Amino acid sequence: MDLGLKNKVALITGASKGIGKAIATIFSEENAYVTICSRDINNLKIVAEKIEEKTGSIVFPIQTNLEKRDDIKKMVNKTIKKFGKIDILVNNTGGPPPIKFIDTTEKHWQNAINQLLMSTINCSYEVIPIMKQQGWGRIINMTSIAAKQPIDNLILSNSLRSGIHGFTKTLSNELAEYGITVNAVCPGYTLTDRVIELAKAIALKSGNKYKEIIRQWEEKIPIGRLANPDEIANLVLFYASEKASYITGNITQVDGGYNKSII
Repeated sequence: MDLGLKNKVALITGASKGIGKAIATIFSEENAYVTICSRDINNLKIVAEKIEEKTGSIVFPIQTNLEKRDDIKKMVNKTIKKFGKIDILVNNTGGPPPIKFIDTTEKHWQNAINQLLMSTINCSYEVIPIMKQQGWGRIINMTSIAAKQPIDNLILSNSLRSGIHGFTKTLSNELAEYGITVNAVCPGYTLTDRVIELAKAIALKSGNKYKEIIRQWEEKIPIGRLANPDEIANLVLFYASEKASYITGNITQVDGGYNKSII
């Protein structure tokens, strides 16, 4: 199936590992030009080289702190200078550490706001004028199943990612007339470093091994296993494609059936 992504330019944040890396790889496989960013430039360059070797498509690594508006502006400007346009924005970032509400401080909340909500808002601010001028664009916001079915000890993520859902739905209505769609993807438990970190944190407090924690999660998932990052990336790719031209304002989980809500 031709998804119409050849020569499109995709900007994917938080793409040095995990789901972000999988998204960058699958876009590159569809012959899109890809900008990837993270704070770790050394690892980012290694990832870019590996994807280019695998796909033959250009991957442009840019060191970026998504909590700094100036860094985001520079990233967007460098992408425009390199490729001449930006067609697709995938707002992806790692989540804040697990913590109970009683243990949070104002600093915890402000850091989480900057990391999750403001990074999504600021990246969108910078690319929307470009997409409006082009008359075409795709914005995909990566959140978490925790925004639909809150997970214990993730109060920061539960709260802020739900806010991104409200932002997604509202922005989709504002931008529809310009040929820009806005959707959100909610990964369920996925075999990434962050999920393993969360399992280890829970295991430390409970006295179990982290693999036992993962096994307990798997028992709650009808499909019976955690997701592979590529399985999350597949939906992101579709939302970015020409085939998804009439889909906007959607907030869709990819969770193996973990979420039990019908809404």
